Amino acid sequence: MGFRTSLLVYTDGEVPALLRQADVSDPGRTVVMMKRLTPGRTIEPTAPVRLWDGLYPPFGDAFAASFPGVDIVCDQRLVSERPSELPTPLVAASAGRRLILHGMHSVVGWSAFAVWEDGRLVRSLSLCPDDGFIEDIGERLPFESPYWAADCNADTIPWPDRAEDPNALPFHALALGVSALHALCGIDLDGPPGPNAVDGAVVQLHGFVARGPVVG
Repeated sequence: MGFRTSLLVYTDGEVPALLRQADVSDPGRTVVMMKRLTPGRTIEPTAPVRLWDGLYPPFGDAFAASFPGVDIVCDQRLVSERPSELPTPLVAASAGRRLILHGMHSVVGWSAFAVWEDGRLVRSLSLCPDDGFIEDIGERLPFESPYWAADCNADTIPWPDRAEDPNALPFHALALGVSALHALCGIDLDGPPGPNAVDGAVVQLHGFVARGPVVG
């Protein structure tokens, strides 16, 4: 079946440090945040989950938490293949803050991430093997460098007598996605968290059923 991750983070500082200091999230403040970010949708509370589980929200469910200095939302309907088209209310809510978007879909090999600073998009990258580069906006971030260099190139062997795919990627999209999540949010998907990473088993998110259209 594979997996699909969906994550939005609004932050006033370095995400790993803020999440390592995070205590129990205020449920009332989280509900207010969700209603502000998704106007017109009905938000109904459900059971809480660990961050490690909330990163993989089933379609129609959402997981969120509001901590001092950092707010988290996990919702498939808010993370699309073109991060630059993130709904206006979600971008507007990042005024004065940094906004990070991250998504991956293992079945199609898709990954995407984007960063806004004070409401201005500074980097967006979305790619998958079938479609190639869906979106590539802004200057590359430092953690991307090894992937654009030769040492992270995808090990692809072309079929005999078959033309080279013009959409072929120079590296594995999911590998870059895993690195992006670690670099931007301090979350490790592969193996146990490192010494400076966020422990996804400790951070708790509130659960919601979100009904209604996403306002663009």
